[in-house]
Amino acid sequence: MTYRELAAQALAEQDYDAFLTELQNSLTDGRKDPNEVVRDTLFGIYYGASQPDRENLSLAARAACHSLDPRNIATEPEYYTDIDHKLYAERKPMIWLWQMFDRSPLGQNSLLGIRFRRMLAPMIFRSVGDDFKCWHFVEWSFGYNLSIGNNVVVHRHVLLDDRGGIEIGDNVSISDYANIYSHHHDINDIHHVLTPVTRIGNGVRITYHATVLAGMDVGDNALVGTNAVVTRNVESNHIVVGIPAKTAKVKDPNGVAKLP
Repeated sequence: MTYRELAAQALAEQDYDAFLTELQNSLTDGRKDPNEVVRDTLFGIYYGASQPDRENLSLAARAACHSLDPRNIATEPEYYTDIDHKLYAERKPMIWLWQMFDRSPLGQNSLLGIRFRRMLAPMIFRSVGDDFKCWHFVEWSFGYNLSIGNNVVVHRHVLLDDRGGIEIGDNVSISDYANIYSHHHDINDIHHVLTPVTRIGNGVRITYHATVLAGMDVGDNALVGTNAVVTRNVESNHIVVGIPAKTAKVKDPNGVAKLP
């Protein structure tokens, strides 16, 4: 389903475009440390001004200002022992900017938010195709193990756990509160982490609150039903539901769903 074409007032659209252009240039032209760009950008978003004199701030305000700088925060994935510190450090400023943008009033404005996330995505993910649409409060693990095809839509509060790698094909829709994993723990030794790649084929729909476990292949044009938990590979064109997910119907080339 195509989206409606929406726009803000002309002056607002002009400022949105200028903001994104300036921010992208600042993050990529090499003239300034991206951590400093993110720190200053977030301060502007949250406080509407440049950073004030530290001595005039309360301790709580100082702590808040420090936490806008990616160098002063720790994310959960940084505690994982299988992280590639170099790859993650290159992306961390943009990851923190994305997360904090989403939690600001600007992040709730989809007129700007989709464009903002589309601009940052190639700086974070292994690859991302054309016409990527991402709504707010989407989370991932490392970012550098996540590949996204063309015309992919990721809705609110989705978790893309790319520790082992997630490969998402073209024309995929991932609905609100879905979870896709690429790591799991040995049942006898919780410290033994396995990280198989999870693959989502072309034309797949993963619907509300569904979960795809690590190492699964979801075949082309398959549909994972609401609240389903995928514990085995899903064949192309199959519609799976339940816990564990099992085939309920199979699509045919004419678009008619048939019983298996």
